[in-house]
Amino acid sequence: MHQPRLHRLARIHLKHPLYFVTLCSFERKPILLRPTTHEAFVQFCEKGADRGAFVGRYVLMPDHLHLFVTFSLGDISLSDWAKSLKNTLSKSWCSAGVTAPHWQKGFFDHVMRSADSYDQKWNYVAANPVRAGLAATPEAWPYQGSIHELHF
Repeated sequence: MHQPRLHRLARIHLKHPLYFVTLCSFERKPILLRPTTHEAFVQFCEKGADRGAFVGRYVLMPDHLHLFVTFSLGDISLSDWAKSLKNTLSKSWCSAGVTAPHWQKGFFDHVMRSADSYDQKWNYVAANPVRAGLAATPEAWPYQGSIHELHF
């Protein structure tokens, strides 16, 4: 008998893919909600544009962060960029006396395949603080925003 093949999405080959990325703190420690962390994150992302890394929308939660990022230059990988972001934020935490380790190993990433999937993912992520009881509306959450306007 012939086994049916599982349906797979078509492979996509994008010159500059748009990634949805999630980074989690070590043992899900609630260490991300600090004004200095938010400031260091925004500064890192703004400076990253000089190296071809463009962060769009993002949400910081107590123990993880979600963001959308794309790269215009081929000389930086998502993995290297995420490692650099983790190192930058870890330095700010060490300065504030937060004991290491700070991050889970690795990260979760997903390539956005369409403008619809991007919008759906953002709407879900933006509502995280509301679902967690941390804000009345997504717009009321102070640890979210957009660094660069990314278009799919």
